[in-house]
Order: sequence, then C-alpha cells, then structure tokens
Amino acid sequence: MTVRVLPVGAEGLLIEVGSAAEVAALHAEVLRRRDAGELDGVREVVPAARTVLLDGVREPGPLAARIARWEVPPLAETEGPLVTVPVRYDGPDLAEVADAWGVAPGEVAELVGGIVFRVAFCGFAPGFGYLTGLPGHLHLPRRATPRTAVPAGSLALAGEYAGVYPRSSPGGWQLIGSADAVLWDPAREPAALFAPGVRVRFTEAGA
Repeated sequence: MTVRVLPVGAEGLLIEVGSAAEVAALHAEVLRRRDAGELDGVREVVPAARTVLLDGVREPGPLAARIARWEVPPLAETEGPLVTVPVRYDGPDLAEVADAWGVAPGEVAELVGGIVFRVAFCGFAPGFGYLTGLPGHLHLPRRATPRTAVPAGSLALAGEYAGVYPRSSPGGWQLIGSADAVLWDPAREPAALFAPGVRVRFTEAGA
C-alpha cells in the first residue's frame, strides 16, 4: 500500500491511499494501533473515500514518518460486526436498475442479498453510511435529475456505493427498495447503526 501523509493544522494528519479497500484496511490498522497504545493522544479517526484523518496527534512529524513505513494487511472479509437489514424491493428505480444489470426486477434482491457490504465512511446526513462491496459490473450512475425528496429508509445505489437514507432528504441515487431500520437514534449507543468498518447484508423482507 502506498500512502501519502499530509499535516492538517497543528494536531492533524491526513493519510491518502488509492482505493476504498485500502481505506478500510488502513482504518482498521489505525484503530488496532490506537487500542494498543501506539497512537497516544489521537482523539478522532475519520475515514473518507480515499483518506483517513487523524486528529489530536501530539507529534505529527514523527508519527507521519512511522505511518509511511507501516505494513498494512488487507482487511479480512469476515472482519467487523455484521448488521442485517430487511428490505422491501419496491423502489421506483427498481425496473431501470434491473434493466441496466440485464436481469429481471425480481432478481435484484438476490443479487444485492448476495453481497456483504462494508461501511467505508459516513457523511451527507447523520447516520448515512457509504457502503462499498458492489462489484464493478453493477456500478450505476446517479440519476440525471435528483429528487427533491427521497423517503427515509430508501435503499439506494450510485457509482460504487450503496446506502440507506436515514431521513427524508433530496437525493440523486437510484432507489431500489425500502427498509424500516432506524439508521440514526441520538438516544441509542452508538447513535448510528452504520459505522465505518461495519459489514452490512440486505435480506428480502418477508422472504
């Protein structure tokens, strides 16, 4: 893994890598090393599409040099907690997605259900996780015209990502189903059902 480590402010480091899979592996390695006491002072670890941000770094220079020499193992497919989310495949874009994939609408549930996704990072809205794991031949473009309101619980696809809208909001992703899972609950610990590193499997509701 090739990494580029950049200073951010007085106590931050931004680690750049080349892919979502490398971000997942690096994020897991950072957490392991922090739990082992090797990253004293690091308060926040925030993964994104191609970066991991460390905040609260007491000695950014020496740590950046050490990170550049890390040997980061690939993340095992079975690593991380697994969350199962039942889905009704009733989305308004289901037929279009099935056509793009060259399958019948009824086969979309089987295709999606056969994938174990992983939360790469969170953003856009509280509780929204960007899920990776969609094979390249199933990647889809965003809709040409975004919707002004996407219902809460909508299972959606765009590019290499899948996601579930935690609340009603505008959005341009392809909507293939709906779920009743509560993605964000401030009274719950943790508040977010989807956190970076969590594995996610979508099952067909009622099947």
